[in-house]
Amino acid sequence: MYTDCVMDKEYFFNVIEKIAELVEEKRDYLTELDAAIGDADHGFNLSIGFREVSKKMPEWKDKDIKGFFKSVGMTLLSKVGGASGPLYGSFFMKFGEPADGKEEVTFEELFQMFKQGVEAVEFRGKASVGEKTMVDVLRPAVDEFEKAMKENLAPKEIMEAFIDTARKGAESTIDMIAKKGRAMRLGERSIGHLDPGAASSTMILEVFADCFPC
Repeated sequence: MYTDCVMDKEYFFNVIEKIAELVEEKRDYLTELDAAIGDADHGFNLSIGFREVSKKMPEWKDKDIKGFFKSVGMTLLSKVGGASGPLYGSFFMKFGEPADGKEEVTFEELFQMFKQGVEAVEFRGKASVGEKTMVDVLRPAVDEFEKAMKENLAPKEIMEAFIDTARKGAESTIDMIAKKGRAMRLGERSIGHLDPGAASSTMILEVFADCFPC
């Protein structure tokens, strides 16, 4: 059913360019969220990483999709401080794995890319749903993607459900007690604050959906 929906290299390049622009635009907002429960550097750190990604992207134009995302992930891993560098670095490196040797992917392969990326974040961060992290966005969103595919929804409808679930996941972190990172030390005082990683991961998924060609 999904073989007609194809994402090429240009789509993924465009997504990363737009993410870099959005991170820059929302840098101060993300940092303010982090100031409430963390180190007050989430937006700043992501901005440094994605600026470097933007700068290097012309060098990666001849890589296949896997190679491109490996380069994105490695750059974030080396340039982004705090927990978000290893987490987003791992996400993008694993995200590209199902696209080894490919110049384009099917919609089902795109699902596998998200699935592997999310699993990498869970493994690297040792986090699960309910701990006030980006996993509260990523895991429910990718599960909804899979569920919607099994229900044979159209790709556009699946992406809408994917993003709706991501947004709800981010919102759910407001009422949670943080169980990971610096925010964990606040205990119940972390309630009432949106997790910055949940906010940034929702933004990133929204770009994939906004650029979606099908």
